[in-house]
Amino acid sequence: MTSVYNSTVIGKILLTPDLMVLRIRTDEPRDEFIAGQYTTIGLLSNEERSANSVMTIESVKENVLIKRPYSIASAKHEVSEFEFYISQVKSGQLTPRLFNLTQGRRMWIDNHIHGIFNLNDVPENSNIVMIATGTGLAPYLSFLRSHINDHKDSKLAIIHGAGYPWDLGYYSELKFIQQAFSNFYYFPTLLKADVSWTGLTGYIEKHLQANILQEKAGIEINPDKTHFFLCGNPKMIESVTNYLSNYDYTKHGHDQSGSLHVEEY
Repeated sequence: MTSVYNSTVIGKILLTPDLMVLRIRTDEPRDEFIAGQYTTIGLLSNEERSANSVMTIESVKENVLIKRPYSIASAKHEVSEFEFYISQVKSGQLTPRLFNLTQGRRMWIDNHIHGIFNLNDVPENSNIVMIATGTGLAPYLSFLRSHINDHKDSKLAIIHGAGYPWDLGYYSELKFIQQAFSNFYYFPTLLKADVSWTGLTGYIEKHLQANILQEKAGIEINPDKTHFFLCGNPKMIESVTNYLSNYDYTKHGHDQSGSLHVEEY
């Protein structure tokens, strides 16, 4: 049954017991994808779960391939090595098995890459604001790694909400990009920070309402000038979508063009 596997784990960075960066090399290269898209990864149900998980109530049949979609964090030209930013759902079926993987282990990744959450429909020179909670940050890493050199005439910003400082995956990389590119702004905000944290705290919406984009980045909230991308907690997506509706933002989709792009699993 393990012949279904078509890729190898080449890196695993455990940021916390329940948060990791997973790197996979496929046996055969995929077609070049579009930054921001997602693919599906999986493991067989007979794989062991992590010691940090809890048993799920629902059982899975023997040798069933458990599959879930994940946004790709790597650059679009990396068609053989893929990076994923994953949080463990302790009672879940797939993530506890993913967290038990070690370098060199085999797994499955879909041959197909999907999604319309990308920069292709953003007009040239438009500002781009990327808002995420938790691992919703992943597609924005692909955006930046693939396209930051293509957007030097516009402003880009990431607002990332998390619980604790150690939940800010890619903090060092994003800080480096902010130092290297004067048109990129990074705003991490924490809900459970202690006194050692000197950055932003509280919900993302609070900072939008306090005009952080206008005052700190010079980005106007205007659908004709700035496109927004949202990925993460459904409550955040709903709240920010409602906030942006006050500025006449409309959702982008297959059947209509808009300045608000939402990734929903």
